[in-house]
Amino acid sequence: MGKLTGKVAVVTGGNSGLGLATAKLFVSEGAYVYITGRRQEELDKAVKEIGGNVTGVQGDVSKLADLDRLYAAVKAGHGRIDVLVANAGLGTLEPLGHITEEAYYLTFDVNVKGTIFTVQKALPLMQAGGSIIVTGSTAGVTGTPAFSTYSASKAAIRNLARSWALDLKGTGIRVNVLSPGATDTPALRHLGELAGGKDALYASFVSQTPLGRVSDPEDVAAVTLFLASNDSRSMTGSEVFADGGSAQV
Repeated sequence: MGKLTGKVAVVTGGNSGLGLATAKLFVSEGAYVYITGRRQEELDKAVKEIGGNVTGVQGDVSKLADLDRLYAAVKAGHGRIDVLVANAGLGTLEPLGHITEEAYYLTFDVNVKGTIFTVQKALPLMQAGGSIIVTGSTAGVTGTPAFSTYSASKAAIRNLARSWALDLKGTGIRVNVLSPGATDTPALRHLGELAGGKDALYASFVSQTPLGRVSDPEDVAAVTLFLASNDSRSMTGSEVFADGGSAQV
């Protein structure tokens, strides 16, 4: 019997990277998973890769109508949510002096607005014992050159979870933050290209990480499973780092 046998989970941004690794692990542990992604072709590919007990719902978490469509599908299919992973997020490299209004709104609309309404609109389908996991980042607690807008959005995520833990008092629903460090995902590879080379960026991360490596998505997914399962039943309002120690020393 898996740790999530019989559970219904929603993973936003489940079409690639951390979200896809999480969805795969959840299914292997007995859950039925709904995943979202903005690009239909990539979403279809992810559903095929997961292989079963999964539904893909195309949508952008910054658009409330798309979230309504997601939860309508969950309600029609299973009628409840046991685990919610608000994972969808993005970031751009813009140093101070070159930050654009367009990039600011894109980052905060997806990372902050998207997370707020992903969680809020899920609540009617959640019940006592439910687990909400929101994706933070080590960037939320450390300085990162040319990444201040993204970092600020992830710092906001941390405080949202603290406040929501109090808002949810008495409901039996838990909310925690999972903050990865450098993880080998398509998004990080793309940032490496923007920064002038993936190899140089990865070498920089490795040099700053006590474990001496960039994490794999599966490493982070394993921690997400812990927060989703009954193993973390006494935790709410917490932040758990899966960062190889990079933000801890």
